[in-house]
Amino acid sequence: MFPFSSSASAPLAHSLRLPSPSPLPPRTPPSHLYRLGLPNFRRRLLLLRSVSTAVRAMASEGGEDPRLPRIASTIRVIPDFPKPGIMFQDITTLLLDHEAFRHTIDMFVERYRDKRITVVAGIEARGFIFGPPIALAIGCKFVPMRKPKKLPGEVISEEYSLEYGTDIMEMHVGAVQPGDRALVIDDLIATGGTLAAAIRLLERVGAEVVECACVIELPELQGYQRLGGKPLFVLVKAA
Repeated sequence: MFPFSSSASAPLAHSLRLPSPSPLPPRTPPSHLYRLGLPNFRRRLLLLRSVSTAVRAMASEGGEDPRLPRIASTIRVIPDFPKPGIMFQDITTLLLDHEAFRHTIDMFVERYRDKRITVVAGIEARGFIFGPPIALAIGCKFVPMRKPKKLPGEVISEEYSLEYGTDIMEMHVGAVQPGDRALVIDDLIATGGTLAAAIRLLERVGAEVVECACVIELPELQGYQRLGGKPLFVLVKAA
């Protein structure tokens, strides 16, 4: 794992580009804030810069994988969804391309099958798409990390901060055991708050979080800085 910084470069199809080594980015907020509306972005950015640099790995490190262009080209960007000013990174078009979907799962499986992972924790809702096939392929259990009042049994909860308040993440009591080696998976990392809550929840029950993994990263938001030093692996980053 290596610390990683990024800067803008020529985008691939659908405003996505593959990660590559680049200089430090200019210290200005982006003109639009992708999937999240963050009017207090400058304050958040300054807060993130005060956190020590975290480790982050990109799928292109050590040479570009020929599967990455296919994956990146299938991710659609929807302007002004779910509200004006947001550029939504839509992975449903990736799912329509069975080859790109298979490449996505295969790249995660190749990375984690020898890391002694005992549980894949998928974050609601898109982590439920990628997590189960990865868990099946590497031979471990899958645990859903859900929003409040979605799980029927006894739950353990973790509250986390959002721009305009708080939210809660829950998982079933007993689903994860002390000593489990956990992989946390979601489709996208933006500010990192949801992944950070998942890490805290898993560690509260005695699990070791080996790594977090996402298909897409919004690098300008520097969400990896909020993961408490836990490694992050991503396939593509939004331009």
